[in-house]
Amino acid sequence: MRRLASAALLIALVPAAALAVEGRAVFERHCAACHAIAAAASPGAGPNLSGIIGRRVGSDPDFDYSPVLQAAREAGRVWDAPSLEEFLADPEAMFPGIWMGANGLRDAGDRLAIIEYLRTRR
Repeated sequence: MRRLASAALLIALVPAAALAVEGRAVFERHCAACHAIAAAASPGAGPNLSGIIGRRVGSDPDFDYSPVLQAAREAGRVWDAPSLEEFLADPEAMFPGIWMGANGLRDAGDRLAIIEYLRTRR
């Protein structure tokens, strides 16, 4: 709960455009090695993240997801800002058994910036 409150405060203080610019830099440092972000790009070691907000979990048709993400897709789970924040903080806690090798991002500001950047990528 404290994490979401600090995230909300950050959103209120930083203009969305500036947050998205920071998010791009954070994404490039932490995510771009495995995830494509261009709409037409093929997935890499991870799925393409273009248009992820509002998309069903595990729904990139060109990517082979771990069973836990396949189950989330079948259950109808959809990515939104709160679920992405939770996932980016600790992917394994949200989806035990996920094949993704990242440990998550400790900094709430980094997570929020990535989410805002992802919001701009459709």
